[in-house]
Amino acid sequence: MADAERVRFRSATAGDAEPIARLHADSWRRHYRGAYSDGFLDGDVVQDRLAVWSARLGHAPTPACTFVVEAAHGLVGFAHTVLDEDPRWGALLDNLHVCHSHARRRIGTRLLRLTAAAVAERRPGSALHLWVLEQNLAAQAFYRARGGSCVERGIVQPPGGDAGRLNGAPVKLRFTWPDPAQLR
Repeated sequence: MADAERVRFRSATAGDAEPIARLHADSWRRHYRGAYSDGFLDGDVVQDRLAVWSARLGHAPTPACTFVVEAAHGLVGFAHTVLDEDPRWGALLDNLHVCHSHARRRIGTRLLRLTAAAVAERRPGSALHLWVLEQNLAAQAFYRARGGSCVERGIVQPPGGDAGRLNGAPVKLRFTWPDPAQLR
């Protein structure tokens, strides 16, 4: 817990695209193996994520909020939420990742709460939802422990629309918080 207090939470800037992309790629390599192809994860995943994050943070036309967490040695976590993503389910927490070295220090919980507060402030009355891979049991337990309810299953869409980046048809689960202020 002491380590979590030595980190700084702030809104992301365009200059954060590269460190976010690297952390995002590392997280996918650790947790998405089996659902995403090894060729993609071991190959161009960093460049793919860099293109996504450069676009999101450079000239984001979609209303969104992105928070990063910094430690002395650099970025250790981030969360990205698309506001108004779905008329029924509300804001989409599209990404929440914490560096492996900083796991279990309540950084993810703090990012989730910061996200919920931003949604409540910017879109009063909006729900919050996210998708998590069915194989990612640890993430599912994390979201359930914070009051999220699994309400739906779906098929994962391939990154960049390239079906070769997936192994088969992996399944994702939608978790929701009808009132983000009730998040635990």
